[in-house]
Formats: sequence, C-alpha cells, structure tokens
Amino acid sequence: MKIYFAGSISGGRDDQEIYLEIIEFLKGKGHKVLTEHIANSNLSSYGETNLTREDIFLRDVEWIKESDIFIAEVTQVSLGVGYEIGFAESLGKKIVCLYREREGKKLSAMVDGNKKIKVIKYLEIDKLKEELEKFL
Repeated sequence: MKIYFAGSISGGRDDQEIYLEIIEFLKGKGHKVLTEHIANSNLSSYGETNLTREDIFLRDVEWIKESDIFIAEVTQVSLGVGYEIGFAESLGKKIVCLYREREGKKLSAMVDGNKKIKVIKYLEIDKLKEELEKFL
C-alpha cells in the first residue's frame, strides 16, 4: 500500500522522532511511504531548501493523488498538514489522523468531528502501533 504520511515541518519539528518511529513501523509492515523525508532529522522548520515552494506543492499534490491512504500525525499544529487533509478528503482518500493526547490541549473539531476521518488518539507509541496495525 502507498502511504502519504504528513507531519509538521514549518509548524515545528518537535515530533520528528515520533514521525520516524511511525514511518519505520509502516515500512516494516511492507508499506511504501511516499514521504519518508518527513522523518529526516536534518529537515528543519525551514523545510526543503533544495526545491522551490511551487515544486514542493506540485510534488506533494501528486503524491497525495498517488497514495492509497493518507496518514497524518496532527499533534503539532500545522497549516500545511491541515491543507493536505482537506485536499486528501476532496479526492476521497482514506484518512487517518494520529493525535497524542496532552493535558490542556485538544484536537481541532474540524478533524475530530469529521466522520470521514479515522482519528487514533494515543499516549504511548506502542499503543498507537497496535491501533494502526488493526486499522491497516
């Protein structure tokens, strides 16, 4: 299965290690993750500097179209990830959003209240992997 994995870049890279763990888990299950670069520790909040902004947009749009499923880790708020979710929904893609619950924070109702989006809330990465495996 081809997976488009979305995670925050410009919105902050605090969850990069979590992205890496999720992507490695998905690849270990035999899936092709089109957006492995999201987990790259050298990718800063400035994003990919070797491509133009337009090139990134066009590439990512094509990858979303090509994907069988769209998975986003949405704990770190990101305008770009929100845009990608809406675009994936407009294409009728299966969408899964992963949200690490934290005290004093909650997931946007635009994601959590959308019946077309499967939301997996988690506290521990191992529990997340169990839930993802059940879903996939």
